[in-house]
Amino acid sequence: MSELGLNTISFAGRAAASSQFKTLYAEGMSLVEETAAYLDGNGRAASKVLPRMASVLYAAESMRLTTRLMQMASWLLLQRAVNNGEMSRDQVLAEKNKVRLDGFNVDRNAPGWGDLPESFRDLVERSLRLQNRIALLDREIYRPSEAPIVHDNQNSVQAQLSLLQTAFGNN
Repeated sequence: MSELGLNTISFAGRAAASSQFKTLYAEGMSLVEETAAYLDGNGRAASKVLPRMASVLYAAESMRLTTRLMQMASWLLLQRAVNNGEMSRDQVLAEKNKVRLDGFNVDRNAPGWGDLPESFRDLVERSLRLQNRIALLDREIYRPSEAPIVHDNQNSVQAQLSLLQTAFGNN
């Protein structure tokens, strides 16, 4: 074994080009469509009868929700483009830097949160879960490779355990 990177499998890279990615892509795009339909339809009607504090919160959270979903959709489209050979990894890296996959958390203790429509809160929660999954995949795919050199006399089991610890953040 000469370099660790030559003998390991990039699970994240394979997952990004797999049927799991296609499922994630479909889920993300479906959530975008479902949210748009809700905000233009039932959500618009529901927001008009909310108490003042909840109404202000609804406006703010719907903007955050829309922004979060657009950022995720951008990432999914970029990843699909690289998977399909439409863009190089370097092109995607340059564009991907414009995409934010964090920092859109929700204060569930904010005044008025409990008054928001349940279907709206469900969309927010689902978008946050999807955001976390995409952000995790993004970190795994695009983190800088730091493949240390493994000497022939190093215990290969220990090398694999170190890899697992690195992959799961238990350094």
